[in-house]
Amino acid sequence: MAEPTQVLFHPAPPAAMAADVRRGLSERLPTLPSKYFYDDRGSELFEQITQLSEYYQTRTEEALLARVAEDVMTRQSASELVELGSGAGRKIGVLLEGMGRAGRAARLTLFDINALFVAESVRALAARYPDVPVRGVTGDFTGDLTALGPGGGRLAVLFAGTIGNFHPDEVPGFLSRVSAQLKLGDGFLVGVDVVKSRARLEAAYNDAAGVTADFNRNILSHINRALGADFVPEAWEHVAFYDDANAWIEMRLRANANCRVRIPGARFERTFRAGDEIRTELSCKYSRGTFARLLPGTGLVMEQWYFDREELFALALLRRVHLPLLRLA
Repeated sequence: MAEPTQVLFHPAPPAAMAADVRRGLSERLPTLPSKYFYDDRGSELFEQITQLSEYYQTRTEEALLARVAEDVMTRQSASELVELGSGAGRKIGVLLEGMGRAGRAARLTLFDINALFVAESVRALAARYPDVPVRGVTGDFTGDLTALGPGGGRLAVLFAGTIGNFHPDEVPGFLSRVSAQLKLGDGFLVGVDVVKSRARLEAAYNDAAGVTADFNRNILSHINRALGADFVPEAWEHVAFYDDANAWIEMRLRANANCRVRIPGARFERTFRAGDEIRTELSCKYSRGTFARLLPGTGLVMEQWYFDREELFALALLRRVHLPLLRLA
């Protein structure tokens, strides 16, 4: 039985969170980085969201992955899987089983911002796959990728359409940083939510049970706990809408009344008037063409684009072919 590696912690220092919050809330349209959704409560709420009838992404991606995993593993002779933003670590098992059927030795790294989910997933996957060494890394994968160490026989994966949480201008830089942790021939499998009807998209972010609304407001609770802020989450309304011009969903929180918010840990305060909004998330939607246009200079090329049968969601298999040309920081 392989012993799972201890979970390694690379958390962002409190000063980094404070700087992110201070900078974001100082903007003309105040913003909060969506990575701060994922404290313990937020991570639990997101797992609930994935089970909702309106939220097609998770079940569609899981079915697509099951269908194409054999082809992915045929194209990618990987011996190491690295899941970025691993959450509960469910989908990675499909690829691990594909590697096992191919008779390959496998090792696994889970990389997520939430320490509890990383630790639980490492334990669960180590028990389920006792011959697979499992390593957990806790940190912000948008900036801490060097914690992975050098590649070589590596397939990195980023599921759940998480790539859409980056502004499109930020995607090439992120892909370059991933590419820098891969060797020539290594791969990156990316879940991509695709452009579809406004009704289908907006329903997924405005579920009837209100779980997404609770998830959205929880970011304020997280900031209260972490930075001593005095947000009243119940005084903010969940807003989510599709922007056709930019092909993205925006999630926002709208103040229901005038308020003055103080955030001692960020040395910041701001007055919000009733109706003022804070943007908490972008979720960009792509076609094959618009996603492919983000790849030049990153060191990655698209090897395969997999669609589900309804063309609701895609998996893009990228291959490292040369050093990234873009600045990595």
